[in-house]
Amino acid sequence: MSDFLRENNAFLNNVVATIEENLSDEAFGVTELADRMAMSRSNLLRKVKKHTGVSVSVYIRKVRLHRAKNLLKDPSLNISEISFQVGFSSTSYFTKCFREEYGYTPGEANKVAHQTDTTPKESSTIATSTPPTPFTTDNANPSKNRKLYAAMVLVSLSIALFFWMTDDGVGTEMVLDKSIAVLPFKNDSNDSSNVYIINGLMEAILDNLQKVEALEVTSRTSVEKFRNANKTIPELSDALGVHYFVEGSGQKVGNKILLTIQLIEAKTDKHLWSEQYEREAEDIFALQMEVAQKIAKEVQAVITPEEQKRIEKVPTENLVAYDYYLKGMEQSQKETHEGLNNAIVLYDSAIQEDPKFAHAYALTAICYYYLDIFKKDKRYSSEINTYADKAMLLDPDIGVSLIAKAFFYVQDEQYQLAINYFEKVLAYSPNTLWVHNSLSDIYSTKLPDSKKYLKHALKGIKTLLVQQDSAATSFSYLHLSNALVQSGFIKEAEFYIHKSLDFYPDNLYSQYLKVYILLASHQNLDRAKQELLSTLEKDSSRIDILQEVAKVCYTNQAFEDAWHYYQRMLQRQNTMGFEVFQSEDIKIAYTLMQLEEKDSAQHYLEKYKNFAQNDQSIYRDLSWASYYATIGDFEKGMEHFKAFTAQGKFLYWFILFFDKDPIIQELSAHAEFRPTLEDMKAQFWQEHNEVKIMLEKDGLEIK
Repeated sequence: MSDFLRENNAFLNNVVATIEENLSDEAFGVTELADRMAMSRSNLLRKVKKHTGVSVSVYIRKVRLHRAKNLLKDPSLNISEISFQVGFSSTSYFTKCFREEYGYTPGEANKVAHQTDTTPKESSTIATSTPPTPFTTDNANPSKNRKLYAAMVLVSLSIALFFWMTDDGVGTEMVLDKSIAVLPFKNDSNDSSNVYIINGLMEAILDNLQKVEALEVTSRTSVEKFRNANKTIPELSDALGVHYFVEGSGQKVGNKILLTIQLIEAKTDKHLWSEQYEREAEDIFALQMEVAQKIAKEVQAVITPEEQKRIEKVPTENLVAYDYYLKGMEQSQKETHEGLNNAIVLYDSAIQEDPKFAHAYALTAICYYYLDIFKKDKRYSSEINTYADKAMLLDPDIGVSLIAKAFFYVQDEQYQLAINYFEKVLAYSPNTLWVHNSLSDIYSTKLPDSKKYLKHALKGIKTLLVQQDSAATSFSYLHLSNALVQSGFIKEAEFYIHKSLDFYPDNLYSQYLKVYILLASHQNLDRAKQELLSTLEKDSSRIDILQEVAKVCYTNQAFEDAWHYYQRMLQRQNTMGFEVFQSEDIKIAYTLMQLEEKDSAQHYLEKYKNFAQNDQSIYRDLSWASYYATIGDFEKGMEHFKAFTAQGKFLYWFILFFDKDPIIQELSAHAEFRPTLEDMKAQFWQEHNEVKIMLEKDGLEIK
């Protein structure tokens, strides 16, 4: 603190020493400093102002920030640890204050130090102005990605982490100052039929807390994994990364609800607040509201007037309907077809009791959506729309109504309308995890937008904050890794795909995404083929991996091998009874043309032409460019290729694969091809830089 200590000013030396003694105490302010200095508050204010020109509170903050600046030189400390050591419980607020004081963020401190150091040091920064040399192969099939990551959305709902990107690409955990987890409530009754009531109370309290933007609330599915775990509160804190836990137990006795709630500080296992409730059953909604408000108050989270209104909103006045509703929720949370069908019956009973019960209509629509989610031929679109519309008519301001309508538009492939409804949900309930995951999926493949994809992937992950040995967590890392690589952050993507495999080594999706991430670095298609074959050996029935092997062989112009694996893929499609990878037909046609199988090639060429005619996606022009390049009409092929590149928002896969894709390379002799391709690459790396800046502004730095 040498530039604060002044040898000729004993008073300021004493002030700084006193502040330093209490540096980690966030509550240490003007009053506390005056008490320690044995001065009146007014005298302290006057004297500090005279010697420094700033107020006491500003001076205390300057001392804290100066100490933080020195601590940032210690590589063993991460930013969140430093912020707590110097008395900032909110890392985001610490970052804001640090930037205002020094003109750069804590994450940039080392970079600034390196720039002022006279000894040159090697940088570990990802190049943002000069892209890595791309070795391009095949255009990674967007249809495949849609299938892959649609399947991931449900799985990734139960996972979590929160990242601070460090210089070497390694994520350091960051614990949020008002992060909280509601542990599964215990049933104090010997009557197991009461479990759904206790679980319903927990759900409602959790839902109310999630409506408060000032809180970071861990999802139910993340916490549920610990229902029967024999772990202490500090151990759970390490696993979930939260500051506070809510424990609860209760039972229903006759018409009375008995409930005990405790709020626990995770680090110390100290009980901050505890209360026992005995309420009439008809007061259940008031009880849920009161508990949520007291918890928020205890952790000093501000509830806005709008949030208060949403918390106070009663879903139904009919307790019989609400009882059916709680039973329905218990069934739907089993996440099985049987559970979803049982839930629909119970929600219908709730609706019969209260025809104006918006929540029941909305959850019925959501159940139908999940019954259809992996089906090629959708059966329940009409039911989803009808129940969602009824929920919206009854109450358009609750999250489940908006989600139900958004899911209908996803089902109907009207993705922009779905986005509009999902965004409305986040305006009401900022901590709704599955909305961020749904938006990530849309921006990944349906309406590709690297910035928004990565933004929602990270926001969804923030909401979860769970790190445990599970397949679910593996899929969370996989989702983030894919978001990073699609934006061109190869080093970071590689780090997180390894983390995905650390949690679940048998995650075959992660195994073959890893192949492509590594391909960006080593640029060896033969190696990529062998790695994919190793993955295929673990499950030879996986049609997606068969397609990947065939595609790598095609890209490497090993056409006999490509046809061998395409045949296996086609046989698997026939067994399944429907076509999964229609966009691969053009590569199959091209492969057969190279093998002089003209009739078979023509068959697949016609199939692909029909696919292109019906393709309404953003890849439509790319589909036609590929078709015309294959039949030798290079002018029309180039026209469509330029139209595709003109729309922007490219994924890294196009940068990686276009240079060596045999079909795309058919256009290479055209005078406009190379300038068009280079312009596309320049656009991508500009977007990459913009994503990097966006993350830095959000306090998530990509180094």
